[in-house]
Amino acid sequence: MFDRAHLLRSTLTLILAGGQGERLYPLTKWRPKPSVSFGGVYRIIDFTLSNCLNSGLRRIYVLTQYRSLSMDKHIRLGWNIFNHDNNEFIFTVPPQQHFVGSWYRGTADAVFQNIDLLEEEHPHYVVILSGDHVYKMNYSLMLEAHQQNDASVTLGTVRVPVAESRRFGVVQLANDWRVSGFVEKPEKPEELTDFGELFVNMGVYIFNTAELVRAVIDDAKQDTEHDFGKNLLPTLVASGAKVYAYPFLDENRKESQYWRDIGTLDSYYEASMDLVTVNPAFNLYDPEWPVRTLQPQLPPAKTVFELPLEKRVGAGYDSIISSGCIVSGGVLRRSILSPHVRVRSYGEIVDSILMENVEVERHCRLQKVIVDEAVRIPEGTQVGYDPEEDRRRFTVSEQGVVVIPSGTYFD
Repeated sequence: MFDRAHLLRSTLTLILAGGQGERLYPLTKWRPKPSVSFGGVYRIIDFTLSNCLNSGLRRIYVLTQYRSLSMDKHIRLGWNIFNHDNNEFIFTVPPQQHFVGSWYRGTADAVFQNIDLLEEEHPHYVVILSGDHVYKMNYSLMLEAHQQNDASVTLGTVRVPVAESRRFGVVQLANDWRVSGFVEKPEKPEELTDFGELFVNMGVYIFNTAELVRAVIDDAKQDTEHDFGKNLLPTLVASGAKVYAYPFLDENRKESQYWRDIGTLDSYYEASMDLVTVNPAFNLYDPEWPVRTLQPQLPPAKTVFELPLEKRVGAGYDSIISSGCIVSGGVLRRSILSPHVRVRSYGEIVDSILMENVEVERHCRLQKVIVDEAVRIPEGTQVGYDPEEDRRRFTVSEQGVVVIPSGTYFD
């Protein structure tokens, strides 16, 4: 009889959460990409961690590196919920430099530098996840498939259009879901298929521990980029190792599958704006698959004033307003407010994202703007209406999203 509880107890999870996220700059100026706010109250890593919790994975190391303080605080304050008496835990682990006198040189090297964690825990299986994607997935089902296939490695795959596949590692498959080839970011993906879609690497891996240890040690001896997708997986496939693919089974309960790598300002903005639509593609409100985060002790959100003759109306339309916010005589349209934001009178916030502790003074107008944490927008400021002036003062994405970073002081 299959024993899922035993399978989960014999599994260790490593979450790679040290990425700098250069394409999300300046949102990553003070924090790693997985620590960037998303959906008002969440951090990007919360979605991977919630998948682990909902899947029954409760032995977790989060491997950190770039500007790790915000991640350390978030994990300690928001995720310290496991029962250590039952050998459940979550710990953040910065580079230990046991074997290599440097920071992590790549995703495979991050695991290599933490082999001692595997020796200490003695898991049968290791689940390796990226902390910077947004999706819902039951990893325990993938573990079952890994065991049933007697695989050395199983990688999660998701089907994408050919035009998008050149941004990912393309997985070539035999009829039994065994991986026959792996091409990282192909220049001509259309040559890899006769159909309009391809399976690509999700950054979700399950290894037999012995196979993982051998692979990262062998890779560490080579002059490579020490990356799972670019180096380690293609090498394993070419060697004839039993590498299987697992098709993404979405727990989002929508018509189309939802898996997002929100690695650019525009993809981040697009995914965020989806959340304020009438029927979002990503469902934050499913009680069957809760998404956990750090919830600070804040009062409820509040709107103040309804004086239409003075145009002093505190209201939000098609918007997310988090705890601790006060919309005092200003109007929100299709916008997201993180906790403890204050919007004062006679202003208008349109198609924008305001992160924690932002203050917007009177008579301000913001359109298609991301305001990072703890920025004060002075009275009468307009952003998002004059592209030339916006580019002179701020970062503006390819699609015209204006980003005001933390630490900004207005003249």
